[in-house]
Amino acid sequence: MSSDEPTPEALREQIEHTRDELGRTVEALAAKADVKAQAREKTAAVKAQASEKAALVTGQIRDRVEHAAHLACGKAPAARATARDNRTAALVAVGGAAAVIVFLLVRQVRHTRGHR
Repeated sequence: MSSDEPTPEALREQIEHTRDELGRTVEALAAKADVKAQAREKTAAVKAQASEKAALVTGQIRDRVEHAAHLACGKAPAARATARDNRTAALVAVGGAAAVIVFLLVRQVRHTRGHR
């Protein structure tokens, strides 16, 4: 054996290294090929994002309605009842808007997934 030829131990290490690399490459390719899993992950992410935005908007509207109700309470008893009624209507409207946002985001994900 000449000094330029690798030793059997060096060859074994090189083979093991190549096997490890091949295994990682196969795993990465399998993950990319799993379109259903990618779609599920994307859908879950969009739903979570929509829920967070809906909760944020709901909280902002609730705060504003409660602030308006608080201001109205100091002005007249009739204004207090009107503010309470408007708060309920506003919260129902926000819930409906949040449902529409979630529906549109899910529809967009499904539409995008269908064109791959």
